Amino acid sequence: MREIRGLEAMQEALREEMSRDEKVFILGECVRMGSLGISAGLADKFGNNRVLDTNISECAIAGSCLGAALAGYRPIGDILCSDFFYIVADEMCNKAAKWRFRHGGKPKKLPIVYMSSIGGYVRSDAEHSQTLESIIMHCPGLKLVIPSTPYDAKGLLKTAIRDDNPVVYLYHKLLMPMKGKVPEEEYTIPFGVADIKREGKDVTVVATGYMVQMALDVANQLQEKGVSIEVIDPRTLEPLDIDTIVDSVRKTRRVVIVDEDTLRCGVTAEIAVQIMEKAFDELDAPIQRVAAANCPIPAGWFLEQYVLPYPKDIIVAIQRVLGRDVGPVEVKGPTSSLVELLEVGGIMKEKGK
Repeated sequence: MREIRGLEAMQEALREEMSRDEKVFILGECVRMGSLGISAGLADKFGNNRVLDTNISECAIAGSCLGAALAGYRPIGDILCSDFFYIVADEMCNKAAKWRFRHGGKPKKLPIVYMSSIGGYVRSDAEHSQTLESIIMHCPGLKLVIPSTPYDAKGLLKTAIRDDNPVVYLYHKLLMPMKGKVPEEEYTIPFGVADIKREGKDVTVVATGYMVQMALDVANQLQEKGVSIEVIDPRTLEPLDIDTIVDSVRKTRRVVIVDEDTLRCGVTAEIAVQIMEKAFDELDAPIQRVAAANCPIPAGWFLEQYVLPYPKDIIVAIQRVLGRDVGPVEVKGPTSSLVELLEVGGIMKEKGK
């Protein structure tokens, strides 16, 4: 099977779904030139009527998606960075999420995809590095998708575009250059079905987005220390496949939850309490959570390691649930930059420009 980048997987999903359904179109800031690279080439193939550049107004993007969906289209709103969800909260959380409920089921469909990048580790400062999925998870009426591999990125995006309800699709910036196996044939991935990325018997690690890759790196290293880690990727946080998570916890009897959002009032807290409600008696150790500190995210690597989750934090959490030290483990954290990611997307051809 071929290997392609996460960026290419998402590009393919957009091209295939726009070819499949003429009602699908994309709008956002600089989408004709490719945005972060994901919409590159779409204007050449589908024309400017289906690839719409907007003003620098996230509210206009989100509100236009709502109006277009009411008119029978399937819009994809490119919000660029999820940090700006605070700006589009009214259009996305108050209107798109609640419109069908408020109007007694009319309209019968409201197909919108709000697509946005998330995450730090790229020296992009406090206003462009957040992972705000807990805000969306807290908002009834919105589905929430977070892929962790190129395979999932394509299959989940295709499912999101075909869904008749508003879907928030969040991809980590470090997913764009990541390579993985993606079939050339048609496929989709259903919502609400978690994926066991790695089977194990000692500790369950539930991780989201890029944290899945970090957890897998840690699991590979700990395997050499005789520790077997099972890594669960929910893939969608709404709907959440808590049953697969609980089944794994009942097997390993220990769980660590890893998410890049803040520890306070974040995704790790919600998943932890659901495990407590459904499998408290199965646990042999208190649940451990690894997430970002309740602090603005700095732009430099030196300070970033004290705010964002790093492999060393996952290892410490695993040692706590095991009740023992596993010995020295060397797992390096991610080191990239926004400039390098833009070069992958073809937006910046030379460093420093």
